[in-house]
Amino acid sequence: MAKKQRPPAKRNGSGNGAAVPPGDGSRGHEVTGSRGLATSRPRKLVTAIAIGGGIVVLAIVAAVILHFRTRATASASVLEPAPRDVILVTIDTLRADSLGFAGNARVRTPFLDSLAARGIVFTNAHAHNVITLPSHVNILTGLYPFQHGVRDNAGFTLSPKIPTVATMLKPLGYATGAFVGAFPLDARFGLNQGFDTYDDNYGKGQATVDFVLQERRADAVLNAATTWWRSHAGQKRFMWVHLFDPHAPYEPPEPFLSQYRDNEYLGEIAYVDSQLQAQLGPILAQDPDALVIVTGDHGEALGDHGELTHGLFAYESTLKIPLIVEGAGLKHRTENGYVRHIDIVPTILAAVGGRPPADLRGAPLTAAIGSRDSYFESLSASLNRDWAPLTGIIHAGEKYIDLPIAELYDLPRDPKETTNLRDERRRDVDAARKLLAPMIVAPGERTVDAATLANLRSLGYISGSGGKKKTFTAADDPKNLVGLDSKMHQAIDAFERHQPARALEIAREVVAERPDMTAGREILAFMLQQNERVPEAIEQLKTILRDPNANDDDRVQLALLYCETGRAQEAVALLQSRAGGRDPDLTNAYGIALLDSGRGAEADREFQHVLTIDANNAPALQNLGISALKRGDRTNALTYLTRALALNPRLPNALNTLGVLYAQERQYAEAVSAWKQAVSVDPRQYDALFNTGLIEGSLGHRDSAREALTRFVNTAPPERYASDIAKAKRGLAELR
Repeated sequence: MAKKQRPPAKRNGSGNGAAVPPGDGSRGHEVTGSRGLATSRPRKLVTAIAIGGGIVVLAIVAAVILHFRTRATASASVLEPAPRDVILVTIDTLRADSLGFAGNARVRTPFLDSLAARGIVFTNAHAHNVITLPSHVNILTGLYPFQHGVRDNAGFTLSPKIPTVATMLKPLGYATGAFVGAFPLDARFGLNQGFDTYDDNYGKGQATVDFVLQERRADAVLNAATTWWRSHAGQKRFMWVHLFDPHAPYEPPEPFLSQYRDNEYLGEIAYVDSQLQAQLGPILAQDPDALVIVTGDHGEALGDHGELTHGLFAYESTLKIPLIVEGAGLKHRTENGYVRHIDIVPTILAAVGGRPPADLRGAPLTAAIGSRDSYFESLSASLNRDWAPLTGIIHAGEKYIDLPIAELYDLPRDPKETTNLRDERRRDVDAARKLLAPMIVAPGERTVDAATLANLRSLGYISGSGGKKKTFTAADDPKNLVGLDSKMHQAIDAFERHQPARALEIAREVVAERPDMTAGREILAFMLQQNERVPEAIEQLKTILRDPNANDDDRVQLALLYCETGRAQEAVALLQSRAGGRDPDLTNAYGIALLDSGRGAEADREFQHVLTIDANNAPALQNLGISALKRGDRTNALTYLTRALALNPRLPNALNTLGVLYAQERQYAEAVSAWKQAVSVDPRQYDALFNTGLIEGSLGHRDSAREALTRFVNTAPPERYASDIAKAKRGLAELR
């Protein structure tokens, strides 16, 4: 099973607070503390209660078209403009052949099947990108990627000058709400434009020891969406719902996990369908006139052409997507003509009587289909690794892929793209290149913030600093580099399987094979860190940062390692030139460096600045709580920590710090409970384990103390915890 590459969220924070455990006649240990990034390297730098914290940034691992058709005229089946509700559902990573109505007999999708049975089903619908953010920008703006400029998940933000469909509907009196399931569609990327409500509370700041991306399941997304929908009864409503579940790793909840043990990807899809039935079904029963559009943002390779997930190639398994349009006035039919994501906005506007902007090149899906050409691209490997950029066009059923080793496929006769006709159909290749040429627009400058790259590596988009190379040969063609791509994912997989030494070995092989590829060196730096070889990790990051175009994520990584190794002043110097911007994670990191340098008031200003950028930034609230506790302000510490945990109850550093606060207040049962919760979220919260053992031992809870101290001795890295391990061993001897 292809796994989502999910990097461990890093810690970034510091501080200590002494707690006085009740005496029981034994030695008087102090409870110890940790600093630094969230989960990847919990550690102690002071002999005081652990109150780590800081930004939760996912760590290194890690991942045009001119409209060539005759304008179709509206047919009698076009919806008559009338006030009506509109619901757009985008299901992430949804293959066109993964649904029951599409002929898949292995999956049960009764809700989507029933929707398809009432509406129009498009059997040849295509995306224009094979990754989440650009694809959703295409869907919501009706523009091609070269028009709106968002070309990758990392480093691009939709300009406020470009309207979304929500913006277009506002003058028509629509209430607009969006509900998204995961980080790639965070409001920071600009898709919140035009939405009265943009609910992206997917679990910001959550930390984990595995490669876990911040997301929320379909039930939570749909619950928020349907609550909003009902609260706006009596108004015209436009609601967009994004469901992330089918994205790797495929981990459907029960009973779908048991039912789909042989294909957990389909289990995720069956689960999503069940939630749509449970929560969207009643809405549609009450509002049968609503226009409903369901599509995927892209597909999933599942091993096709050597690709495990998506984001590298643009073959049909990742570019072709399901598309259903259903609503009053539409009769069921199956449409085999070629359509695109850019046709969705014109469809919505036609249904509600809106006027499409002049730069939209799509056409309503309810009009005559005709022949609609489709531009597509996959630029992530080029932008992040300096591999050859992939662009292409679908025209008259032929699919041309422009790479150093070009490809041409006859889709009706060869839907699996097994036979490259480039040499046999030279005239068709030349014609396709002429059609494609005016669409080739180089990506603009991108501003890559730390959080974007770090979080998106968790999706398998192993990112880095690239996009500088201008000429490419066959050696740069991703078809010839898919083995290296697989090796990068193998390193991550080995780490997930708790084989850090093997992961480091593979990462070294990647760098040796392509030493100029930053993404590989970033993976190596991370694996060095996880193998307790921090000085070597620092040197790798310093090598990366010699490039003036290096991204801020690597700068943040290095700064946090400086903080972790007692070099906070160097961290401040590294980040201060980037301070004052709108990157919440870099700002959090800078605040932590200031806090570690003893400049608490300045640190607090940075954390407060983060909240002006993102009021729901749980790590910033966590950091403010840590800072308050450091200066002895327990009241404000409790307030900030409580607010952080209300936004995300799975913040291990906030839980750990809350335990410190409770211990200082001599509320020992509450302290132990908070520490145990921290460890349950992140087993590498070593300080919480040690603190639990000390307090429980002092309270006479011998079994609990023995369990915590034993686990601490067996798992805490001796390079950083040697003295505490020795104390824990003495404590265990006394308990025995």
